[in-house]
Amino acid sequence: MDKNPLVSIIMGSISDLPIMEKAAKFLDTMEVPFEMNALSAHRTPAEVERFARGAQERGIKVIIAGAGMAAALPGVIAAMTPVPVIGVPISSTLEGRDALLSIVQMPPGIAVATVGIDAGLNAGVLATQIISLGDEAVSKRFEDYRRRLADKIVKVNAELKEVKYKFKTN
Repeated sequence: MDKNPLVSIIMGSISDLPIMEKAAKFLDTMEVPFEMNALSAHRTPAEVERFARGAQERGIKVIIAGAGMAAALPGVIAAMTPVPVIGVPISSTLEGRDALLSIVQMPPGIAVATVGIDAGLNAGVLATQIISLGDEAVSKRFEDYRRRLADKIVKVNAELKEVKYKFKTN
């Protein structure tokens, strides 16, 4: 594949991969080119700055940044780039609540879109929605995905009609 990445998935360490690969797998199914790297706001701050300041110039349209504990990575990246950043709080301590609060409590003017704790899939979905605004083919694939989600619920309701209980009315 010769395509340049449109989405960058950044994680604080390899231990975040099980969560962040959910975004990668979704982007893969949507045929959205992406890259994956590990960067740490605390251990590799110079590399984080280099990445963030160069992301737009390299053609990155969306950054997905996952982090646990202090979870500074998404906010630090957002402070240094105009590219939209989606934060993924990752469970490590305090069941991920510390990471969630660190990511959503950004100061005015520095925004990080934030998905739920360990919600790598939703980060991939949101990134795809953003990319689909300027890419008709991705938009069509995303619409098909959403249609399949709705079809699953319709099927479940049909199956539930066959479930019998003494006092069930439908």
